[in-house]
Amino acid sequence: MCQIPPVKSAAYKFIFIMRRNIPSTQALACFEVAARHESYTRAAQELALTQSAVSRQIQALEEFLGVQLFRRTRHGVVLTPAGAHYGRQVARWLQGLERDTLDVMAHQGEGGTLSLAAVPTFATRWLIPRLPQLAQVHPDIVVHIDTQTRPFLFADTTFDAALYAGTPEQVANWPGVQAQLLMHEDVVPVCSPRLLESAAPRGRGRAHQPVAAEALAELPLLQQSTRPYGWRQWFDAMAVEAPHALDGPRYELFSMLAVAATHGMGVALIPPLLIEAELACGELVVACARPLRGERGYYLISPAQPAQSPVLTAFSRWLQDMAALGGSPMPGPG
Repeated sequence: MCQIPPVKSAAYKFIFIMRRNIPSTQALACFEVAARHESYTRAAQELALTQSAVSRQIQALEEFLGVQLFRRTRHGVVLTPAGAHYGRQVARWLQGLERDTLDVMAHQGEGGTLSLAAVPTFATRWLIPRLPQLAQVHPDIVVHIDTQTRPFLFADTTFDAALYAGTPEQVANWPGVQAQLLMHEDVVPVCSPRLLESAAPRGRGRAHQPVAAEALAELPLLQQSTRPYGWRQWFDAMAVEAPHALDGPRYELFSMLAVAATHGMGVALIPPLLIEAELACGELVVACARPLRGERGYYLISPAQPAQSPVLTAFSRWLQDMAALGGSPMPGPG
């Protein structure tokens, strides 16, 4: 009986151990598109392949897995439960692989990237205007931002971290994460200068000066749909009777409130840090200089793990420094 030389046998054993049980990328790409459309025909059109080529790739993938991914019907194909679950995982994996590939190509292996989920208004109004300062101190860090307003499982996404607005209880109930408080959400009544003129006592030299809290109860109010009792809480804190505290059009985002207030539609409760540009140019003014600290804060959320990546660590420190500096000073009277 022929004996395999010990050295060669060890080499074969090493190669066998190192082989990964992973299907071909082409088969996974065909499956991801077909799963997204639940159609071989549309997958073939998107991939510029023939329908039979897509079918062969998926058949090979099913044979590799030993699992049926699609159920054939008279009208085409539909995903099996296993196929639907695997399709979501494959889509996430391919997205991450494409992102990492583009990052390496763009930076030739230097620096690092951060994929960030963020609440939209905070990202647009506060973070992005400060990113040039990040580029000055960390020119090799690139931040990719996508919108995400609710908690999620990091294992199901390609995000490295998240900027989240919520209460301490909401953050505490987010499983598998560590949270860094950046700042509290203080809100203040703001409106257009024109609207404030109607509430200013006659004879005052500057009509856009802040007015008393009682005067706001007579003005149209803009509501935020995610904080339906915001105005009632503010008036209660000011000890002011406001029968119409719940009245007025509702908008979901602070950015929507800011635009509506700029156009003179009413008074809005908005954190000054989200309307720095409007306050600086005078499109919005503080209607009553009595802010109220809300229950919510802004947090940097990241997966709970023993050590962060160097890129995330550097970004976290920079972000904390920016939060400590605060925003533009809130305009006072006059």
